[in-house]
Amino acid sequence: MTDVWSQRAEAFRESPTHREGPDLDLLVEWCEPAPDVKVLDVATGGGHVARRLREAGCTVVTVDPAPGMKADVVAPADHLPFEDGSFDVVTCRIAAHHFPDIAAAVAEMARVSNRLLVIEDNLFRGDEVEEAERLRDPTHVRCYSEDEWKARLTDAGFEVEQVEHFDRRQNFDAWLERVDTAPDAAAQIRALLADRVDDGMLTLESVLLKARRSQK
Repeated sequence: MTDVWSQRAEAFRESPTHREGPDLDLLVEWCEPAPDVKVLDVATGGGHVARRLREAGCTVVTVDPAPGMKADVVAPADHLPFEDGSFDVVTCRIAAHHFPDIAAAVAEMARVSNRLLVIEDNLFRGDEVEEAERLRDPTHVRCYSEDEWKARLTDAGFEVEQVEHFDRRQNFDAWLERVDTAPDAAAQIRALLADRVDDGMLTLESVLLKARRSQK
C-alpha cells in the first residue's frame, strides 16, 4: 500500500486540484494560522496544506504512511507517534477515504490536538460513486456524509463550528491517469460516473469541517 503511494507521490505533488483551490484557501484560514501555532498535517500527500500553513507562519509537522511523500514522520493516521495534545491544530485534506480504520484515525487526530481539527474529504454520494472510486483506486475505502463526519468529531470530544461544501472539478482523464487506472476499469468508471462528467470535467463534492475541542 505505502509503496503504491510512494510511486504516486510526484503526481499528487503536481495535481492542480490538490495544489490549490478555494477549499485549500479556506482550510488554511480555519486553522487560525499565526507564528505561535503548531500544526500536524496528517496524510500530507503532496504537502500542499503544510506549504500554505508554513507560508502563513505556522510550525508544521507532516506525517504520511508512504515514504515517497517525504513527510517529516512516516506513520499511518491511526497510529500517530506523538504525545497527547502535542499540536494546536491537526489537519487532514482529501485523504480520509483511504483510511482502513476511520474511527481510530479520528480518535488519534483528536488525541494529539489541543484545540482544533480541520478536516476535508470527499462526500459520500451513493454506491455507484463508491464503486467507481474503488475501481479507479483499490486503496479507496469509503467516503462519508456530513452527518457521519459530525458524529465522529463529536464522539472524539470536539464541537463542529463550521462546515462548507465544495464542488471539486477536475479533468476526468487526468483523474484516472494520476493513479494509473487500468483501461478496462476506466471504461466501467466512465459508465458509472457519466452523469458527473461534462465536457471532460468530473465534478465530485467535498466537505470541510472545523471542530474545536469541547470545554465540557
